[in-house]
Amino acid sequence: MGTAIKHRTPSIRFRIDFGHGVAVGPGKIALLERIAEHRSLAEAARELRMSYRAAWLLLQSLNASFVDPVAIGKKGGDGRGGTLVTPLGEELIRRYRKFERRIHGYAASAFGALAKRRSRRPLAKPRARVDRLKTGRASRADTLPSIKR
Repeated sequence: MGTAIKHRTPSIRFRIDFGHGVAVGPGKIALLERIAEHRSLAEAARELRMSYRAAWLLLQSLNASFVDPVAIGKKGGDGRGGTLVTPLGEELIRRYRKFERRIHGYAASAFGALAKRRSRRPLAKPRARVDRLKTGRASRADTLPSIKR
């Protein structure tokens, strides 16, 4: 008997653009969710396998994108410091995930039948001339032969 092939439903990765330079996508939402869970930017960064600096820059970008911050840092002390997601941040997470569920539902209904018809063959890897890609110039093999008179 043949082996059964899993038919995956189509998936979509998207981001919401609020204007020039203001976008929210899966990475920023995941960061906010981890901050809400751990109340720590450092722990959120570790869990997402990103540097603290990268996480901090993403959070700064998010906070600069809205009039009110989506997360705030609290000072250390006896109770230690941390990072808290604000009500705006919680609303952003909630709305993004709700929209994500809807759009995945639309994708499944619009393209689900095609997922069953996908090829079973492994995809061929594209071949490219590495020397041309690296230098941006045509290689000697790509030039036309000179015409002798």
